[in-house]
Amino acid sequence: MKLTLTEFLSLDGVCQGPGSPDEDTSGGFTQGGWFVPHMDDVFMQQAADWLAEADALLLGRRTYEEFAQAWPNMPDPDEPFARTMNGLQKYVASNSLSEAGWNPATILSGDVPSKVAELKRQPGRDLQIHGSARLGQSMLAAGLVDELRLVVAPVIVGSGRRLFPDGSAPTGLKLVRNESTPGGLAIHVYETTGRPEYGTYEGPGEH
Repeated sequence: MKLTLTEFLSLDGVCQGPGSPDEDTSGGFTQGGWFVPHMDDVFMQQAADWLAEADALLLGRRTYEEFAQAWPNMPDPDEPFARTMNGLQKYVASNSLSEAGWNPATILSGDVPSKVAELKRQPGRDLQIHGSARLGQSMLAAGLVDELRLVVAPVIVGSGRRLFPDGSAPTGLKLVRNESTPGGLAIHVYETTGRPEYGTYEGPGEH
C-alpha cells in the first residue's frame, strides 16, 4: 500500500483545529474553524476522490477518538463520506488505548513505524493519514510517507500547532500536481524523494 498524508494548513503552517472552534483547544488554542469558510464544491470533490482511493486509514489516538464520535453519528449514515469512513479499516497508532470501538479497527502500539512499514508491504491502494499531525510528522521522519497532500487556506492563523515545527525531519519533495479552488484553497500534491538536495547559487549564466 501507498502511505499518503492529507493535511489542511493555514498560510503560516497551522494545522490545529481547522474544522470548528471546539475541535482542538489544546494548548489554549482559540482560533479553530479557520478552514471552513473556504470549503467549496471543487475541494469537496477532491476530498471524495482521495477518499475513494483508500483501502485503510492510519490515525493517531486524538483524531481517531474525534472521528469515532463524529462519523458514526452523522444524520445520514448512507451519505457517501460517512459510509466510506465508517466502513474502512482503521489502524490506530496509540500506546494508551486498549480497545477501539469504531470498527473495523486495529490498535498499533510499540514500534509503530515498523508496523506501518509492514502494512505498506501488503497489497492494496492507499493507507491514508488524515489530520493526525504528530503521527504524520513521525511517519515523515521515518521515511514512510509516499505522498503528501496539502490543502492550504488563504488565512494567517497566527498561533497553534504547525505541521512542520522546528526540528522536523528534512525531506525532499517533488510537486506532482497543484491547483486552486474558487474558495481560495491551494491544493499541492507532492511525492517524497528522500533527503533534500542542496546547492550553491553562483549567479545568472553561471553553471
